[in-house]
Amino acid sequence: MCQQLPAQQPDFTVPVWVADQGDGTYTNPILHTDYSDPDAIRVGDDYYMTASSFNCIPGLPILHSKDLVTWRLINYALPQQYPLPVFNQPQHFKGVWAPCLRYHEGEFFIYYGDPDFGIYMLKTTDPAGAWSEPTLVLAGQGLIDPSPLWDDDGQVYLVHGWAASRAQVNSLLTVHRLNKEGTQTIGPGRHVFDGHDAHPTIEGPKFYRRDGYYYIFAPAGGVATGWQLVMRSKNIWGPYTEKIVLEQGKTPINGPHQGAWVETQTGESWFLHFQDKEAYGRIVHLQPMQWREDGWPVIGSDPDGDGTGEPVLRHPKPNVGKVSSLAPLPESDDFNGSDPNLHWQWQANRNPVWAAQIPGSGYLRLFALPQPADFRNHWQTPNLLLQKFPATNFTATTKIKFTPSDSTQRTGLIIMGRNYSSLELVQQAQGLQLRQVICKQADKGGAEVVVARQAAPATAIYLRVTVTAPEGVCRFSYSTDGKRFQPFGEPFTAAAGGWIGAKLGLFCDKGPRSARGGYVDVDWFHLTGQKP
Repeated sequence: MCQQLPAQQPDFTVPVWVADQGDGTYTNPILHTDYSDPDAIRVGDDYYMTASSFNCIPGLPILHSKDLVTWRLINYALPQQYPLPVFNQPQHFKGVWAPCLRYHEGEFFIYYGDPDFGIYMLKTTDPAGAWSEPTLVLAGQGLIDPSPLWDDDGQVYLVHGWAASRAQVNSLLTVHRLNKEGTQTIGPGRHVFDGHDAHPTIEGPKFYRRDGYYYIFAPAGGVATGWQLVMRSKNIWGPYTEKIVLEQGKTPINGPHQGAWVETQTGESWFLHFQDKEAYGRIVHLQPMQWREDGWPVIGSDPDGDGTGEPVLRHPKPNVGKVSSLAPLPESDDFNGSDPNLHWQWQANRNPVWAAQIPGSGYLRLFALPQPADFRNHWQTPNLLLQKFPATNFTATTKIKFTPSDSTQRTGLIIMGRNYSSLELVQQAQGLQLRQVICKQADKGGAEVVVARQAAPATAIYLRVTVTAPEGVCRFSYSTDGKRFQPFGEPFTAAAGGWIGAKLGLFCDKGPRSARGGYVDVDWFHLTGQKP
């Protein structure tokens, strides 16, 4: 007989990860959340960030900060992904790769590469409002990681990398001229840097101009094992000289990789980058950055003075003047509005029949939709409602009420990735069951396996998962009163997805020939932090 877990009364309004230490310092990472390939800018007293979203929808997250340390998710620039017929189904590893966020003459621009279709641009005058539909700036396969530059003479340029999986070559950076509107390339591009010899897998370039030099910041050496490179030239077409300005050094921060140079209102330079932590995703760090007298930057700390920095773990906060910091948004959702909160994403372009959240109802209703006849696992299920892991150690608890219409219908709490597990209620001929499912190698067609089952105590139930570092071990439990939780099933180690970390969330489905109807009402979904 499993021992019950003690009653808990956590504060669901408190964010589960806080980098600001309250004493004028911060700790890294500033976001223990999967915001891969971050790019950021400052406009006045406001900082904005975006990141890769791949096939997750809505895509192109927009985050806002006042101090570069505390960030709030405020919007998505891409409500649905184009071409629509393609992304109406899950397209793992595809979609939005390494976007670049820029501000020019009153407008915000995002350029992003889709490795199967080309380089897109979209824009707005209000980053928290509606963005334009994407414009295809340069069509082609393997074109990734674009970054524009508006030069002092009015010319506009674009640098990008290459994906070997589509173009059969990578480790090249290419510059194109753009029209004044930034909507189309003019003429053929020119390769300006070849990293094959010393800097393999160079990608993610970011274009800047400073003191008469053109600078390209770009990571090389691989996501989990690489370094941050900076190149510069007096001529935009090169030749470029290079210097490694950030690497792991003696720190535990592997492959400090790909990000953004930002200047504060007081003239300080800072660099945001990511670190790959497998199931936890690509988390965001903030590094101090200094410009040396020779015109090269050094990022992080430089204990030996060789001009190549290493990441800092704790540091005084950026000097942004007298601007007040934002309070971080809690990740929990009580479903009291007309839509789920911004932390939720689907695995494909949303279909309105997947869910309904009626204002005033106080719950989210997920409808039981049929799986295809050849269903093996959830890798290709578009209507999974998921969010990123928010911290190293956390607990997710949800209160649901299941209303099945016949057997084969199920709903539950899921930890999704290439390996996944779920704690679910299943309506079967012999009655309602509670069970744990594990699927290994879902991306390769692995089958779901039931590892624990019992008669379900009720159709209204509390489901919980607790995730602990360093491996991301997940332990499920359930309750009928929301106070005392019973452990259920076996521990499961979370796994990354397609260029993304593991995600957690909700689902509701049924067999391919199940009767119409069936749904689950989700009263709330709460996240709390846990001590390591």
